[in-house]
Amino acid sequence: MITVVNELVKRVVARAAAWHDGGMTAIAVLYQALPPPLIDGLRKDPKPGGYADSGADIGCALRRAGFDILTPVAEPNPGKMFDWVFPDTLDGIRAAVDAGADILWANTVLFEGHPIEAFLHSHWIVGQLPARQQAVDDKFATNALLRAQGLPVAASLTAGASVTPQRLADEGLHFPLVVKPVRGRGSQGVTRVLDAGALDAALKHLLEEGAFGKLAIVEQYLDGEELALTVLHEAAGGNGGPLVLPPVRRFNHADGVAPYNGIVAVTANSAALKPAEMETEAVREMMRDCAAVFEALGALAPLRIDCRANAQGRYVIFDVNMKPNMTGAGRPGREDQDSLCTMAARAAGWDYVGLLSAMLACAWRLGDQDQVLVRSHHG
Repeated sequence: MITVVNELVKRVVARAAAWHDGGMTAIAVLYQALPPPLIDGLRKDPKPGGYADSGADIGCALRRAGFDILTPVAEPNPGKMFDWVFPDTLDGIRAAVDAGADILWANTVLFEGHPIEAFLHSHWIVGQLPARQQAVDDKFATNALLRAQGLPVAASLTAGASVTPQRLADEGLHFPLVVKPVRGRGSQGVTRVLDAGALDAALKHLLEEGAFGKLAIVEQYLDGEELALTVLHEAAGGNGGPLVLPPVRRFNHADGVAPYNGIVAVTANSAALKPAEMETEAVREMMRDCAAVFEALGALAPLRIDCRANAQGRYVIFDVNMKPNMTGAGRPGREDQDSLCTMAARAAGWDYVGLLSAMLACAWRLGDQDQVLVRSHHG
């Protein structure tokens, strides 16, 4: 796997450079300025700063590599994240387009009805289809869909203020368990509970807090090793299918849960697997499963899929992230801010710009009859 991915590096970067030389590569990076919508009584709590930090990382790294990065200010300061990104409002996107953008990098949470939908036929997009991202962001529905397709997914149910012992038993759930938002983000709002009293308290706290809506997920707790996998569209170099980067091991959990990356940088509690570790059958099977997840969900931009080993040693999916964090070291004071996806890319032989170039290779737009045209195939 490592050898195969290394062989792709120069080809992907060269392809992105060729697009640059041929024009049609003025890039504007968007950040989340819109408040998240309430969907069926549920919401995805916005990240403070709306991913402007990673948007600035992306823009700064690509400009240093010679790409045409448009910014809302004439001379963006690498230390000021909002100098590098346009808001994902209709006015913000129009400002980027008026400045000459033909690629809109949707470093934001998309949903059905998002203003970017007005530009899907006229501009290349780095990101997911908005309606598809909205659907997948419902973690309970997504896991149910994957489970129905025979993929290994943690058992779970949705709950309001409490759950009866009989309902837990009916779903084959027993303590310890995990309580988490239905439309969550990373490990924010995620709690491990050891008994019924702790379960009720965690549900009450999460729902009364109001950040995520009226329902929560109660999920099987898997106490084995945790791995995070990054999967890209085959246009990034997959051999006839999605490209799965080396898994990243998570460690130093806090009460059984990986700390939220807004509190502890993932570089402090994560490390990519070594090549020999990737050759075990359990890891290879998990990588195949994650490629199948990418295809089943119709993803167009990177997914990060979180898995943990069960008692039998098989890795089980418990979280699919349609908008993973894409921070990368490079700007002042951000030496430790590589994301899990960036760490996976480095293990594969890409630097941060290499990962971003691979994402550009997967830029897409809608053609006639709303079919998706992927840039590396049609650009």
